Amino acid sequence: MKLVVVGASGTIGQAVVKKLLSRRHDVIKVGHKGGDFQVDLASTDSIRRLYEQIGPVDAVVCTAGLAKFGSLEDLTDSDYLLGLTNKVMGQVNLVRIGLNHIKHKGSFTLTSGVLSREPMKGGSSVSMVNGAIEAFVGAAALEIPHGIRINVVSPVFVKEAMEAMGMDSSSGMSAEKVANAYMESVEGKRNGEILDVRSFA
Repeated sequence: MKLVVVGASGTIGQAVVKKLLSRRHDVIKVGHKGGDFQVDLASTDSIRRLYEQIGPVDAVVCTAGLAKFGSLEDLTDSDYLLGLTNKVMGQVNLVRIGLNHIKHKGSFTLTSGVLSREPMKGGSSVSMVNGAIEAFVGAAALEIPHGIRINVVSPVFVKEAMEAMGMDSSSGMSAEKVANAYMESVEGKRNGEILDVRSFA
């Protein structure tokens, strides 16, 4: 299959690309600045240009998207809008615009996160964003035509990212294991589902 991975240079993205390549898929790596092609998720024009450049594809995987951590008292309108504009609408527009470029019976795989269902202090913006993505996927799956599937993967904290930030990574999951949920979404038959990475480790 010809697949696009948006966020291919990130910790999870790299693991997803590696696993897809091991299954002999043709992977197009997309980043904000690097990769085979570049995209700004906050710009619909940028997303349109991306699809025009890469042509028809069998699947789109997005492991990218920005959202801001911070206390409820400290987060500003701009902080909340960052997540809504980038992680939510960026992924929503990858689907909306991508419907004209993805092959019949193809698939979209988006990314949310465990904080939508397991909140923590400082995560109100991130929880809101992740919940919005999951709600969108459940509803969009009821309307997407041509047998195209859509799912969302919900990662926990990734060990490699925690270690890079100097955090205790004992409660995290390796990016390699997280990537298993993305493989299930791409190669399986699920549709409209939230894939908790812990179920595929």
